[in-house]
Amino acid sequence: MNIAHPAPDSSLSTFHRPELLAPAGNWDCAKAAVENGADAIYFGLDRFNARMRAQNFTEADLPKLMEFLHRRGVKGYVTLNTLIFPNELTEAEQYLRTIIAAGVDAAIVQDVGICRLIRHLSPDFPIHASTQMTVTSAAGVEFAKDLGCHLVVLARECSLKEINKIQAQIAEQEVALPLEVFVHGALCVAYSGQCLTSESLGGRSANRGECAQACRMTYELIADGQTVDLGDRKYLLSPQDLAGLDVLPELVKTGVTSLKIEGRLKAPEYVANVTRVYREALDRVMAGLGEPNPLAPFPRREGGSREPRQTERQVEQGDQDHYNLEMAFSRGLSTGWFRGIDNQELVHARFGKKRGVYLGEITRIRQDQITVRLEAPVKPGDGIVFDSGHPEAKEEGGRIYTVDLRGPEATLTFGREALNLRRIHVGDRVWKTNDPELDREIRQTYSGEHPQFQRPIQLEVHGEVGQPLVAIARDGLGHVVQVESTMSLVEAHNKPLTIERLQEQLGRLGNTPFELGTLTNHITGNVMLPVSELNRLRREMVVQLEELRAQPKRWQLRSPASWQELLSQPLSTLKAQANSQVQTPELVVLVRNLKQLQAALAAGIQTLYCEFEDPRAYRDAVQMVRKKNEKAFSSLPSIYVAPPRITKAGENWILQQVKACDADGYLVRNYDQLQFFGGDRCIGDFSLNVANPLTAGYFKQRYGLERLTASYDLNMAQLEALLTSCPADWFEVTVHQHMPMFHMEHCVFCAFLSEGTDYTNCGRPCEEHEVTLRDRVGAEHILQADAGCRNTVFNGTAQTGAEYVQHLLKLGVRHFRIEFVNEAPEQVAQTIQRYQQLLQGEITGAQLWRELRLQNQLGVTRGPLETRS
Repeated sequence: MNIAHPAPDSSLSTFHRPELLAPAGNWDCAKAAVENGADAIYFGLDRFNARMRAQNFTEADLPKLMEFLHRRGVKGYVTLNTLIFPNELTEAEQYLRTIIAAGVDAAIVQDVGICRLIRHLSPDFPIHASTQMTVTSAAGVEFAKDLGCHLVVLARECSLKEINKIQAQIAEQEVALPLEVFVHGALCVAYSGQCLTSESLGGRSANRGECAQACRMTYELIADGQTVDLGDRKYLLSPQDLAGLDVLPELVKTGVTSLKIEGRLKAPEYVANVTRVYREALDRVMAGLGEPNPLAPFPRREGGSREPRQTERQVEQGDQDHYNLEMAFSRGLSTGWFRGIDNQELVHARFGKKRGVYLGEITRIRQDQITVRLEAPVKPGDGIVFDSGHPEAKEEGGRIYTVDLRGPEATLTFGREALNLRRIHVGDRVWKTNDPELDREIRQTYSGEHPQFQRPIQLEVHGEVGQPLVAIARDGLGHVVQVESTMSLVEAHNKPLTIERLQEQLGRLGNTPFELGTLTNHITGNVMLPVSELNRLRREMVVQLEELRAQPKRWQLRSPASWQELLSQPLSTLKAQANSQVQTPELVVLVRNLKQLQAALAAGIQTLYCEFEDPRAYRDAVQMVRKKNEKAFSSLPSIYVAPPRITKAGENWILQQVKACDADGYLVRNYDQLQFFGGDRCIGDFSLNVANPLTAGYFKQRYGLERLTASYDLNMAQLEALLTSCPADWFEVTVHQHMPMFHMEHCVFCAFLSEGTDYTNCGRPCEEHEVTLRDRVGAEHILQADAGCRNTVFNGTAQTGAEYVQHLLKLGVRHFRIEFVNEAPEQVAQTIQRYQQLLQGEITGAQLWRELRLQNQLGVTRGPLETRS
């Protein structure tokens, strides 16, 4: 038996190769991804996806798109990664039927209810838990598995160390699922699925694919009432873009199944460029890890781990890769959170838009010539921009006409009147924003009619004199075809079918999706077959393999199933049970310090929530409530305490601190807390993203939560639809609050009020200063830290749903929450009194609205409940 390896076969690596997953906002992007080596693409349709500004595909495109992808050995995943409202469930169900029937390889989903619906419609169609589900721990993976998910996209905030910890824990607990991580692209400063900024400021929900990118705007830092001089650092919430290229070997070693590139709003040139860089880099990594004992660390020396010594060629390749990535799109590149938290690196704060490659600094300006001390190569035709430190203003820039290189400097000239030289100064930074030569090279990778990226197939040939030649072809996805010659083999007197001859003829796979990988020769004796017949065999093999690949996946699909069947009981029964237990309306108050708690107790509040930065202070809060003179109350008030919104692997000590206070119950925010406080009284908070009855029923009945907080993404009409599709007494509605806009791993206190990188060396300025962020229109938003050193930016303007309270009462709502952030005790007492009067019918919502506007220096808005057209 002879075996030949004319093309390297990556599938033979002794280490697991992650899938490379690329974005596609349109057909050109899909082709760019495929022709540059993507193993899968993800794309949205014209509804229910988190990039509604992308061109997207239509339902009618699906059959053709999936056939194209599958012929090329590429998978296609549809994004349904938004929250779904009650009146959209019927349409979403039909959408899902179309997606499943079209043979899509998986759906990427945020909404818990939609996961339930998919599994109800199809027992085997794959579900990928979106990063919008905010999974940061093994408990989150277990939650997704229980929902029927096949894969989990981890939050971008997970470090390599945390990914390894999650992998170890899910293996130990036997709840393992494949994990996917983002490897490249834009970073949201807030946790995906937990950002309410666009909703709060403009009624555009990020959880509905309508992010307004408020994190890319300028902010001023106000500490203790004084503006902090940060020089040219104004983009305080705008992270650099993620580039996991430098940690690719470590990422592979974590055992993640998929590496995802962000960018469904980007151009095909971006998709092609970035996909190609990571395809080639991943191939190099896998070749290196294919050596014996790939899990062993690199040799240690002088007490630390070191990278393998790089050759000059490897260094040059790395430089070219970084150049290409920066030219594709760059606000600056970093490894994000992969190496842990570094608040000084994550956000440089100098600009929030695309820059490209840093070219250098201006050293001289003479007439129409500009001299730059070069940090990167430059040539005529390149596009550049001059950075004077004011990226929010119009900047000068243009295409270079001539380049005069002299040592480390280059003198550049531009077209006549192309620049206003009075706006350009010595010391300005220069960025290369466009490289036409690179763009042409990239476009050529996907502009032709024939396949340019080929995937290996494995061939076996069998035969002997008097029998036909049999060729068996296998691709990397498990497809197998067998073809036979139409004539028998004869004894060869010269030019027998050696392995070299077979390789030459059967390996001519140009203009096909395939290249020859391993060829194994099982032919007995010296035989021959005409070249024309070998060529026919090869063509037939390709046709059959393509046709086999192109067949749509046949997922199971239940015809009569519908989303209404997932409601635990008929709605009439549930409502009858609720009506038999009609309660007096109750005001629930959330406070964020002990003085506010004291004011709420004095106002006679019976249900109190506490959310303090330091969970150890909850003991004092519980004691304060329980020592209150019982004569003042018909019964002692109930106190619920809130753990931080995010729980990462290894942070159960925070939950233990919370539980040590022995509160009456807990305001749960995430999957870890659902598990940890499972035997206690629990209220589900807004961060669980309950927006439809399927999600509500899951949390209420599976986890036994006393009540659920309706999603803050709902306006009044949508909230009414939720309340009329479930028992209204399942819910409490927040009618007064400072909306928690950004919830971030990024610590603004550490980044801009210290020189430290994280909590170990920042000096904890969050404990010494009261900080707000002033936006472009002059509004100041409150910044607070929590026990995990995560920051929340609260809208400085309180929002009220007071005008809707009477209608909500008629719908059956009996629990109304009001929240405070930094209000003084007197303001807390006054606000509580007004809402008590509202619930008792002593004043109207309009009156309360007017009074709040008068008493609140920052004003008050109607917030998300206001119905928008």
